[in-house]
Amino acid sequence: MTPAIQRLLIAAVQVLGLAVWFSVSAVVPSLTQDWGISANGAVWLTASVQLGFVAGAVVSTTLNLADRVPPHLLLAASAAAAAVCTLAVAFWATGLDVAVPLRFLTGVFLAGVYPVGMKLMASWSERAARGKALGILVGALTLGSALPHLISGLGSWDWQVVLVVAAAASLTGAVVAALCVRPGPHAAASAPVRNASYAIGMFRDRGPRLANLGYFGHMWELYALWTWIPSFLRASPAADGLPVSAEVAVFATMGLAGVAGCLVGGWGADRFGRSPAAVTALVLSGLCCLVSPLAFGAAPVVLLVFCAVWGAAVIADSGVFSTALSETADARYVGTALTAQTALGFGLTVVSIQLVPLAVDMMGWRWAFLVLVPGPVLGAIAMRSFGRRRATHQEVF
Repeated sequence: MTPAIQRLLIAAVQVLGLAVWFSVSAVVPSLTQDWGISANGAVWLTASVQLGFVAGAVVSTTLNLADRVPPHLLLAASAAAAAVCTLAVAFWATGLDVAVPLRFLTGVFLAGVYPVGMKLMASWSERAARGKALGILVGALTLGSALPHLISGLGSWDWQVVLVVAAAASLTGAVVAALCVRPGPHAAASAPVRNASYAIGMFRDRGPRLANLGYFGHMWELYALWTWIPSFLRASPAADGLPVSAEVAVFATMGLAGVAGCLVGGWGADRFGRSPAAVTALVLSGLCCLVSPLAFGAAPVVLLVFCAVWGAAVIADSGVFSTALSETADARYVGTALTAQTALGFGLTVVSIQLVPLAVDMMGWRWAFLVLVPGPVLGAIAMRSFGRRRATHQEVF
């Protein structure tokens, strides 16, 4: 198959495989009613996935799985296992005592989907076009993560149906990965067992360190926004005037607009450089954090446009960090470096996801997203320094 077809297949697998990520989060209102869980309990339906992802990524990094196991097979097995965990929630869970451990396991297996997908996409991409390629991959992540909101919003489905459909999508992705996806010509040779030494050692090098710091600032904002934007919309004065349900609005503004942001961000990273693309996106999303109290009370159309801009900006730079790290890390351990980066970044998301409802209790939804501002600010500072470093070394972006 041609590189273009392989990249398309890898992106399709990401959309399908990652549909289970927010599958339970998309039906929280129904679960709150059926299970009688509190707001704090509902937080753990998302936070447990993030923690599971971190645990899975740590294991993968320690064993160098992304660099030692055929990546398309690791991707297929991980997507299938995540789907099985989601089906188990749909058929067997009757409360948090069963759902949270299963969601944790879902996150563990998703650590074999997203980072491995990045490695595969990079293996089919020339360096000059890698930013665009990884932008497409992150766009697939965005669309797949938002897909359960669309499923939930298109009809009055029972929450079990939403989970089963998401699991079926992930299983389909697993089949496509196993039968059709293969590593590309730019894949590095398999790495020897090195445990987690490179995951730690890469922070001694300024380039990978700055790329990681930029990513951490980005992640502080991203998943907290994705988790709580439905509640933000429902709580706004414009909620009753929205032309679509909150779930469909989330799919459009975070999912579809996010895909557009990823494509623009990837193009910008290749055209203008990794640092300028990342800094621009971080500054724009940081400004959206600051303006969110004003948007909260705006007219329905204005609120939706604002959310679309934010949804595009908040994810536009995600592929840029992966690209920057893949170009500055040791080529033999790109998979390990990317997995370690995502593990640490997703660990931060657990904190910011928990922080937003605490801010709501103190200040209300209008002001809650202000706690996310430090992330894009610090990320922009790190990526500006990254750009200066590359200019000093006279390296071409």
